[in-house]
Order: sequence, then C-alpha cells, then structure tokens
Amino acid sequence: MKPRVRFAPSPTGYLHIGGARTALFNWLYARRNGGTFVLRIEDTDLERSTPESVKAILDGLKWLGIDWDEGPEVGGPFPPYFQTQRLASYKKHAEQLLAQGKAYRCYCTKEELDARRSEGGLGWKYDGKCRERKDTPNLPAVIRFKMPHGDGSYSFDDHVLGRITKTFSDLDDFVMMRADGIPLYNFGCVVDDHEMEITLVGRGQEHVNSTFPQLALYDALGWKPPTFAHFPLILGPDREKLSKRKHPEADVMLHKKNGILPEALLNFVIRLGWGHGDDEFIPVEQMKQWFGFENVGKTSGVWNPEKLVWLNQQYLKKLPIEDIAQRVTPFVPGVAAGDPRIAKLVGAFRERTKSLGEMGEKMAGYFKHGVTIDAEAAAKHLTPDGKGVLAKARDALTPLGTWNAAAIDEAVKKLAETSGLKMGAIAQPLRVAVTGTTTSPGIGETLELLGREEALSRIATALK
Repeated sequence: MKPRVRFAPSPTGYLHIGGARTALFNWLYARRNGGTFVLRIEDTDLERSTPESVKAILDGLKWLGIDWDEGPEVGGPFPPYFQTQRLASYKKHAEQLLAQGKAYRCYCTKEELDARRSEGGLGWKYDGKCRERKDTPNLPAVIRFKMPHGDGSYSFDDHVLGRITKTFSDLDDFVMMRADGIPLYNFGCVVDDHEMEITLVGRGQEHVNSTFPQLALYDALGWKPPTFAHFPLILGPDREKLSKRKHPEADVMLHKKNGILPEALLNFVIRLGWGHGDDEFIPVEQMKQWFGFENVGKTSGVWNPEKLVWLNQQYLKKLPIEDIAQRVTPFVPGVAAGDPRIAKLVGAFRERTKSLGEMGEKMAGYFKHGVTIDAEAAAKHLTPDGKGVLAKARDALTPLGTWNAAAIDEAVKKLAETSGLKMGAIAQPLRVAVTGTTTSPGIGETLELLGREEALSRIATALK
C-alpha cells in the first residue's frame, strides 16, 4: 500500500524551521515511495489562529518548493482540511465514546483543578473525580477519555526511536474536547488521521508522549493506528530548542528576505537530523532518491549559520545563471525584471558572494550614475601618482572602438608595457575610480559591465 503522510501545522505565526523540516521529511517520504502528502491546518486554537498565519505557512511551503497533494487550495477526497470545519465529526466520535462508557463528562473547574494540582505537587495527574459521576448537572463540562486501569501498557515501534512503551498507570484521563466543542490535539488529530487514511505520522520528538493517549483512542474506537516516526529536535546556536521567541532564524521567510536560496535552506535543514554518509551538498532531486527514516538521527541537530551560508554559496555557484539572475533582481533596487545586464553581473559575482542580498548589493552600483569612493581606498590608490596612472588609462581607453572586457584588458596591458608598470598598478586606481572599492571582478569585465559612458564619467570624476 502506498503511504499517506501529512503535515498538520497550527496557524499561530510564521512557518517555523522545525515545522518546515517535519514537512520536508514527510514530503520526501511520500515522493520517494509514490505516496500522498496531505496538508491539514489544525486551527482549533481560536485565540491565536489567524488567516494571516495560514497564508504565511502556505507561502513558506511554496517558497521551499514543498507541494501538497491534498489540502488547502488543492482539495482532495477527504475535505475539509481545516479542523474548525470538521467539528461535527469530532462531536460524533466523542458522543460514541460517551455512549460506550469509554469517555465521561468532567465538571471540575479550572480553579478546582489548579488547587488539586498544587496540593498534589510534581507529577500530579487528574485524579478521576468525575470518572464515575452519574448525575448530569447543567454546568459546563469537558469530555475526558477513560484511560484503562490495571497493569497493561501501550507500545509502538517508532521508525526512528525503536520500540517505546508506557504503562496505563503513567497515563491519565486526558481531556478530549473542551466544553465549547473544540477538540484538543490528541483527539482531533486521531479523528482526522483516521478519516484521512493517514498511514504514517511523522513529527517531532516532543510529541512522543502524545502517542500513547492517541493509541488509547485508536483502541477505544476500534481503528487501526498509523505507524509513527519521531524526529530529533533542532537547537539554536545557544544549544536551546529553536524557538520563535528567542531565535530569529526560526522564521523560514526571514531567510528568503536575507537572500538565502530555498534549495540551500532545504539542504541545510535536512542535514539537521538526517544524513547520507559524508554528503553535504544534496540537491532536492537527490534527497527524493536517498531519503529514508533509517538515516534519521536520534540526537538533536544544532543550527550552524556558517554552514547555511556555505551551502548557499555552493548553490549560487551551481545553479544556472539565468535562474540566479531572475531571483536576484528583487535585491537590486530600480532594476526591471529581465534586464540583460543582471545575468552578466551574476556571472561576475556568483563566485564572490554568499547570498542574493550580498550579490544584489554589489550589483546595485552598476545601475546608477556615479559612485561614492571609500576614503581609505582613495588614500591608497588615488594619490598624485595614482591619478597620473589613471589619466593615462583614461587616454588609452577613450578611443577604443569596441567596449568589451577583451579590448579593455588589451589596452591596459599595452599601457602597462609602455609605462613599465605592472597590470595591478593600473587596474587598482581604475577599480577604485569606477567602483569606489578595491575589490571587483577583473578590470576589463568591470568596465564592460558599467558601460563606456558611465565608466569614463566615473574616471573623470575621480581625476577631479
């Protein structure tokens, strides 16, 4: 049977890196095994869930290139794909469990529970006060699952962690549904996963303990549970769990704003918990061929910003120039899409820059009139002697019939030979005059990219 897997985020903010990796692992498993990847929105946190967050999650997945076979904007055979639109189904199954004596209404107030929890101390769990209650007062009530008592246990074989067991005595009568009819996580996801025919649930290790009450629900409802795979945590550079509150890098779309390529981010994220030998550079198509849960690690991955930047640079070097040109254009102010100069500049800067943002910043100077010259560079290279060399270079370049890198380099070479100077002694004053800095592509390429008129104008300004 082909697998059906899902990613089920809560829309309470942006797409988190940890969520993106969960989506990636499930997506790759489905793609490698010819299965189905389902996107479901668990929007039952009514106070925090927002349409803006739903859009942010969808936008983040689309930017990463993680497409879904069923879910929002796509549809599918098991709609709807938002939990708040599935309340009737949760109610039906909750009432079934009530009727079978496998669940009960609990009338304990929050204040009462807090007081008993305070008295019970560490490790307190619900004491079953309403478990055998027969009266039905007209009061708000949650629905609790009636956990089996005795010496039994629940076990499952995790695709990553191996066999895990928990005894009935370690589990309590958890709340399935709030008094307002909203399901809690353990109940809602079990109903949805069953009705959407999910065969494997892949999620973070923080959900391991949730698996046991869910197994109890599957058993009580007479349903076959899916198999499970729990992925290691992602830690920030400070070795604490990567969180929205403490770690800006947890926001997937922040990396887009910073000029990180989605291919590089996926490559980086997959290595935070999965590996294929010593391979570091793993394009998406290769991931689809190699990915499997047998190579998912058990220990947490640590965020390494230097590794992300290094990977991004590798993709900038390897992706087609026209592709990079299209992506870098938004990072170059005032430049229209399709400007042919962008592709030429990508060829010049792809080996020298680490992000689209850095590349765009270096390109920006080639699309405006004039340049601000760095004072330190001017002091070193636009000395009286340097200006003398610059004037000779201007005189050699002005009459050129063809303005391209080869012709410019040949003119500079001839000037060096006739002046008894090294090429660098001419190129550096030229470079400072036209770029304002001491670093750029080769001098012929730099002047060609600027164009004859702008290059000669900047040289004239520097000489003044």
